[in-house]
Amino acid sequence: MTDSGNAEPGTTLDYAGPMDRIALLVVDVQKGFADPMWGERNNPAAEDNIAALIEAWRARGQPVVFVRHDGIEPGSPFTPGEPGNDLDEMLTGEPDLFVTKNVNSAFHGAPDLAEWLREEGIGRVAVCGIQTNMCCETTARVAANIGFETDFVLDATYTFALPSHDGGTISADELARVTAANLDPEFGRVVSTREAVEALNGAGDA
Repeated sequence: MTDSGNAEPGTTLDYAGPMDRIALLVVDVQKGFADPMWGERNNPAAEDNIAALIEAWRARGQPVVFVRHDGIEPGSPFTPGEPGNDLDEMLTGEPDLFVTKNVNSAFHGAPDLAEWLREEGIGRVAVCGIQTNMCCETTARVAANIGFETDFVLDATYTFALPSHDGGTISADELARVTAANLDPEFGRVVSTREAVEALNGAGDA
């Protein structure tokens, strides 16, 4: 069932109109993901695409939110105070909001992301970052469930292969494909970096 109010697949992406403010949520782009423990990743273009989104959002004066995962499990690569907890150097400049969390959803951190978005009059979010099928997908699901129009910029995310419960390995690319199928249209629209930037620029010219 699709009762979240999001558009059906194939509709034109349009940021103009009553929801012409859209926050870019940059999720967990942290040094800890460079650890070899994660194994094989996909989408080597993700970092360039994330950087392109941030540049486009700032050029249009649109809000950018950085989200950091603070690991609380023993041995977490994201333990506060450890190098892996730091944001990647590619995330330059100051965000409009900086959120820390210790669960998957950026909406379950501090400060309260949903409250800030509503106070700012922002009804739409675009999600990018790491990992596609974990914190990014969870953040997108929660955003839609609590009433935000949601776009998921798939090629500005990456993830890692996982062992299958029935044996073998599920590749990172396959996990990303499943995330796209999970989200669109039930929770929002899956878009590319090019589509998101073009829509943003169109909204700014409207």
